[in-house]
Amino acid sequence: MKTPYPAALAILMVALSISPSPAGAQPKASAEQTGPLERVRTAVSRVLAIVQAPAAVATGGGQRRTEIRRVARGLFDFDEMARLTLARHWKDRSAAEQEEFVRLFTELLERSYLTTIENYAGEKITFLEESVSEPYAQVRSRITTNRMEISIDYRLRKNGARWMVYDVVLDGVSLVSNYRSQFNSIIRTSSFADLLARLRSRQIEAHAIPRTGRGPRDGAD
Repeated sequence: MKTPYPAALAILMVALSISPSPAGAQPKASAEQTGPLERVRTAVSRVLAIVQAPAAVATGGGQRRTEIRRVARGLFDFDEMARLTLARHWKDRSAAEQEEFVRLFTELLERSYLTTIENYAGEKITFLEESVSEPYAQVRSRITTNRMEISIDYRLRKNGARWMVYDVVLDGVSLVSNYRSQFNSIIRTSSFADLLARLRSRQIEAHAIPRTGRGPRDGAD
């Protein structure tokens, strides 16, 4: 049985909020000069610094969320992710429909991202390795708690000179594939207009990571 998608997405978003670079690691000069593993790890470190900054606690969550969104948008290729989730339905949409879908889909992921950060409880992530076959790459990592261990693979592609994440696979469950299946079902049984309406009204949501006990790889394929 596959991991329920909302939980899988939540685990991904936790991964983006909790892991600093190793002691002694030095940041690269720019994103354009950074390899895929360091791109992901640097974004993680930046988000952690934002979340833990004393000023963020004192001034409230508004500015903090704005800064976190900025980091996420610098790492994720939301346009490509949105296009991949619609798959064959993408080309049938008007430019205005495509633009609205990208915006709504991005907002959906960001809401889950921010909600999960609020529920951070000390999970640990370890970056394992990267494999590169330009213009694509994959970064392997692992998230560990006292109750479970889950693999997280980031899929990236070159966007100009910069590596951007276009999909994430958690214990064999692809973020893009899960949403593609869900969205395709809505379009086939109803319409694309209904899919947009559900996104606008937030009927389609991903939730924060559940705090129930699961053993290692529970719920994987």
